[in-house]
Amino acid sequence: MTQTKNNSKSILDSAILWKAVIDSFVKLDPRVQARNPVMFVVELGSVITTLLFFAALSHPGEAAPTFIFSISIWLWITVLFANFAESMAEGRGKAQADSLRKSRKDVMAKKLAEASLKSAIKAVSASELRKGDIVLVEAGDTIPCDGEVIEGVASVDESAITGESAPVIRESGGDRSAVTGGTRVLSDWLIVRISANPGETFLDRMISMVEGAKRQKTPNEIALNILLAALTLVFLLVTFTLYPFSSYSASVSHGQPVSLTVLVALLVCLIPTTIGGLLSAIGIAGMDRLIKANVIAMSGRAVEAAGDVDMLLLDKTGTITMGNRQATLFVAAKGISESELADAAQISSLADETPEGRSIVVLAKERFSIRERNMQELDAEFVPFSAQTRMSGVNFDGREIRKGAADAVEAYVLDQGGTYPEEVREAVDNIARNGGTPLVVSDRGRVLGAVQLKDIVKGGIKERFAALRAMGIKTVMITGDNPLTAAAIAAEAGVDDYLAQATPEEKLRLIREAQAGGRLVAMTGDGTNDAPALAQADVAVAMNTGTQAAKEACNMVDLDSSPTKLIEIVEIGKQLLMTRGALTTFSIANDVAKYFAIIPAAFATTYPVLNKLNVMQLQSPQSAVLSAVIFNALVILFLLPLALKGVRYRAVGASILLRDNLLIYGLGGIVAPFIGIKLIDMLLSSLRLV
Repeated sequence: MTQTKNNSKSILDSAILWKAVIDSFVKLDPRVQARNPVMFVVELGSVITTLLFFAALSHPGEAAPTFIFSISIWLWITVLFANFAESMAEGRGKAQADSLRKSRKDVMAKKLAEASLKSAIKAVSASELRKGDIVLVEAGDTIPCDGEVIEGVASVDESAITGESAPVIRESGGDRSAVTGGTRVLSDWLIVRISANPGETFLDRMISMVEGAKRQKTPNEIALNILLAALTLVFLLVTFTLYPFSSYSASVSHGQPVSLTVLVALLVCLIPTTIGGLLSAIGIAGMDRLIKANVIAMSGRAVEAAGDVDMLLLDKTGTITMGNRQATLFVAAKGISESELADAAQISSLADETPEGRSIVVLAKERFSIRERNMQELDAEFVPFSAQTRMSGVNFDGREIRKGAADAVEAYVLDQGGTYPEEVREAVDNIARNGGTPLVVSDRGRVLGAVQLKDIVKGGIKERFAALRAMGIKTVMITGDNPLTAAAIAAEAGVDDYLAQATPEEKLRLIREAQAGGRLVAMTGDGTNDAPALAQADVAVAMNTGTQAAKEACNMVDLDSSPTKLIEIVEIGKQLLMTRGALTTFSIANDVAKYFAIIPAAFATTYPVLNKLNVMQLQSPQSAVLSAVIFNALVILFLLPLALKGVRYRAVGASILLRDNLLIYGLGGIVAPFIGIKLIDMLLSSLRLV
């Protein structure tokens, strides 16, 4: 798998670390913190305790100045650690964006008056080009802007965008007609119609998306933020109603009321600060993992949707199978020897440069030692394949040898006055049932037999589909093959369903029916004919080598143009959701455990009987409160690597994931505070800091 040029910086790069430290202080701006209600409350608590400290220096009474100072410092550290987590996640994206900006240059373009090499050329800056303009790019030129090739064919260096050093072919009239601004033509020439205005190019969108600061929150993330804000508001009301209640109780029982400093500490430990501090970092890191896979998402919603997908539409060729069909068997008609069929099939394939054609030549040579001949020596006329005839072949020495689809050759033979043997029809059906593609060979009105082409199913793909099935994801193979061939390959590959002889309308219908049934659908495509289905799918991945129409219809672009990337994208999406769920579980469980430490300590001076709830045997109320606040800050830093790296993805069912999540992160969240707070309490006591 290729690695993008933009992925060269490690997440532990010193430049990223120092920038994250600086950004942590910059993000103390209340306008920034207000976007995160949980951490905004913590920052308010930090300000209040800081003011209480200065007040205590001149008017002692609230609490010991050193205690207030310690609480205040650790509350500020809590906010800084949360800012640091977000800044670290953003740092990678910003480094990638800077690298992309360096690859963007304002080059001079050769603007044409019309789509012709004979048209007058006007040199203009790339920034002056507008959608619909036509430009000429020749060997050595940088393509000035995104566009569609309307004439010519050339090799293009796209390493600035994809990181892939091997050049790619770009040509008009096919699924490889889209070109990206900033890439360089290595040979020949292209006439390109510009498809984007300045600031709207693919590179601009890449820069915008890889910058964590520009990432839009997803619906689920917004919902979780609302829940966290609601919990914070509830605890805020509860905490501040405790102050007058404590003052009244103290006056009756002649005890000491709870101090404002302890109340602020109590509030910070009660609200879900752990997930509040890490939530943004989790989302940004999820986008970063997608970028590492050389996939650019047009929105965070698409990444999240990938995690919820329960139906995958996968192309057969190149995704499920190797993609290059190979000749594996000659099946001769009655009265025709197998060597005679092989000889005719080889002659018809001498000028056929497709992998299938070359494999027929090789198979005839290996099976019957038929040497490869020269078309010029035979004085043969090659008849190329066309979509209309669905056949190719040669004319020479009075012979007309054709090979192609069974029904096309049958129609051709009957038109020549020949007959189509029943045994050949049976052979064609058998080849199709076994998952092969049959090619029938004829010589004028005489059918010689059939050639079996076999598309090999990729190793390990069946196991991957089984893993997806265990997760509740349905896999559907999309192919243009006939139903018999499609059924055989589907069974061999282990997919759940298939769509044979697929047309754009059939793909669109399949997606709409699945969505109407409550499914979230993901698919991949590269051609203009895939655009309607891509636009309808919940997660639509376009190949970078695909057409502009496919790219505009999708919500993700695979820079590697790997058909199997869709499976990896779904796994990354699920890992994002798993990470968020696991750390949310840990945070809630973590808060429950902290109650046992801080609540008895907070009200011990008012209600001495609460000392019996000091199950951790903490040294003093002040030590208990300070230990809980310190642990509350440190846990954010300790969980940061997990938030950035993500919870390890495992292809198991939802019930198993829920069980493991509760056992590991739920139970872990309860146990960790008991151990951590006790250790901090012992350290504070041994150092005589409380």
